[in-house]
This record gives sequence, C-alpha cells and structure tokens, in this order.
Amino acid sequence: MLVIGLISGTSVDGIDAALVDISGTDTDLQVKFLAGDTYPYPTKLKEKILAICAGEALSMPQLADLDDAIALVFAQAAQHLQINHPSVELIGSHGQTVYHRPPQRRGEGFADILGYSLQLGRGAVIAELTKIPTISNFRAGDIAAKGHGAPLVPRIDAYLLSHPHESRCVQNIGGIGNVAYLPSRSHPHWLEKVRGWDTGPGNSLLDLAVQYLTNGTQTYDGDGNWAASGTPCHALVEKWLSEDYFQLPPPKSTGRELFGWEYLQNCLVDTNALNLNAADTLATLTELTVASIVHSYEAFLPQLPERVLLCGGGSRNLYLKRRLQELLAPIPVQTTDEVGLSANFKEAIAFAILAYWRMLNLPGNLPQATGATQQVLLGDVHLPM
Repeated sequence: MLVIGLISGTSVDGIDAALVDISGTDTDLQVKFLAGDTYPYPTKLKEKILAICAGEALSMPQLADLDDAIALVFAQAAQHLQINHPSVELIGSHGQTVYHRPPQRRGEGFADILGYSLQLGRGAVIAELTKIPTISNFRAGDIAAKGHGAPLVPRIDAYLLSHPHESRCVQNIGGIGNVAYLPSRSHPHWLEKVRGWDTGPGNSLLDLAVQYLTNGTQTYDGDGNWAASGTPCHALVEKWLSEDYFQLPPPKSTGRELFGWEYLQNCLVDTNALNLNAADTLATLTELTVASIVHSYEAFLPQLPERVLLCGGGSRNLYLKRRLQELLAPIPVQTTDEVGLSANFKEAIAFAILAYWRMLNLPGNLPQATGATQQVLLGDVHLPM
C-alpha cells in the first residue's frame, strides 16, 4: 500500500512528508521509502503556532481558523509530494502539537488526571481536500487508556530497527528528545522488554536561544558550528539536570510547556550571571541536551545499548552528535540512515505506518513506553466524501 505520512514536530520547522510503500503486518513489516520533502509553514502561520505554544491565548474562532489553516498546508504537502508518483491510498497525519499535558497519578484515594494532547490540522479536512482516506488524532486512544500518548514510535522502531544480536537505542532529537530502547531479538519476549520515553529537550532550547541571541535573524545553529566555537559550563549543566523531570522514572513525556521560552529565560539568567558569551551559552545548552540523554540512559535503562542510532533534525547537528559520541564512548553513535532508514523523515514514515496499522486494525502503541493500561488502536479514520 502506498501511504503518505505527515508531521510537524515541536520545533515547528515545517511539515515533513514521506511517501512509502508498506506491506506485511507488524512482525513481517516491510517499508520502502519512495520520496520525502519538508514544506515550510507560511511565516505568519509559523509565528502564530509558536506564539500559542509559548502560551498566547486565542479565542475559539481563532482556534478553528488555525486548525483549518494547518490542515490546508498539510493537505497541500501531501498533494505536492505525490506528484509524479502512483496514486496514494492512505494518509497518516500527526498534525501540529500545540499543547501537551502528561497524565498525573495522584495515589490512593485520589482520582488520576488523564493526559491531554492537542494536535491541530483536522484529518477530515485533509481527507476532503486530497480525496484520500486520512488517519489523524493518533494520541487520543493511548491517552484514553491512561497513557501519555507519547512516544508512539517505539513499537515501529522495534519492528524496523531492532537487531538479532545487538541492543540499540534509537534516539530522536526533534524539539524534544525521545528514546526507544530495543533489546536484541535473541532475548525471550524481546518486544515486552522494549522501552521508550522523552529524554528532555532536543533542539527546542537551542533554536529559541539562537533566535534570542540574533534578534530573530537566525532560527537555528547550522551543524552546531556556533556552539562548537564555545566552551560549555559543566557546573551549569549539572545544576540544570536537577530539574525534577530528569529524575522522574519512565514512562514520561514532556514538551515546550516545560522546555520552552520560560525555561530558556531561567537558563539565560544563569549564563548571564557567569558572563558567558553567546557561543559559550549555546555550547552549554547543547551540553544539556547531550547530558540529559546520557543521564537518561544511565539512570533508566536495564543496561547501556551496544549502538545508538540518531534521527530527527538534531541528528544533523554535528557538534551535538560529536559530544554525544564522546560521552557514550566506546558505544558507536550513528544515524538511522546508516542502517537503511531515513533519519530526516523517520517520524513521518512512522505515522504512515501507524495509519497503515490502523486500517489493518492492529494496535499502534506500546504500553510499557506510554504508560497505557493496554494496547489500543490509534487514530481516527476520515474518508473523503
């Protein structure tokens, strides 16, 4: 089946679209990547999304307009990607996350508070504009089962990237970092031993810092070159790692609600107090992302992996990758490209697969990663009229 996967992550860089040919079910899943591209948001739309993620209030009519505007650009991305390719049979659209609240376990005598996660870009609108069946709202089913609704990719990583004899960590570095721990398939009941959680900030603080330090003239640190010219302050990194989230055991999830503008401002108070220049500030924030990943592995994995595979935008940050390799040595740190799966479009590919599984009535979540009480079908089905 030819399927398009669509996602815009917490970095709001643009819409990643992947066209894949999928066959099999789950244990015999086969995926062939045919095409991929990233479609930037119109400037005003991106600014509006970022403002809302930072806490800007909006009315219900404004919310409806934004939902439709995001759906329109998602539909246009799907339409553009399928030009010169055979007819696509299905779209899986993650949409744009604008708010994420993890569930709260309140203990005996108190009712738990369900999580909540809002992705804009209505699947029904995408289906009607493209005339292609569309699956969206993937996180709601897991959240209803008392899960975090995130991360949803570990089940896919398990079937596509696990190894017969080698344990691996698949580390996505988007706006937020998340990991899937994959034991070797030689272990009995290996799928039950797969774990996953959000490790903390990925690119979110780095991109915000670059925008702040350049008065908005730059949006990211290309290849990590600016950070590489500085010197990280390890004492500050240790201080920042005392944040409660880093000590919280999995399953856990986070977002810009924690690691966003307000968090950055607190970090900048610390860097200014030590008179760190811009390069040293970026190097220190980059070190926080790297150190939070390493801390997460050392604190919560049953054992360190034998290989780490990076994906997402942060995998292109050469300085970040080098620092991660240095801290994890002698464990090799590569990208998923090096084992045959596009690092740039892996998340979009994942939501194509989740849509495919939904049409086959196969569960998409992994309860030990999301905290859900059971495996559930993920996504709402929207058929064009």
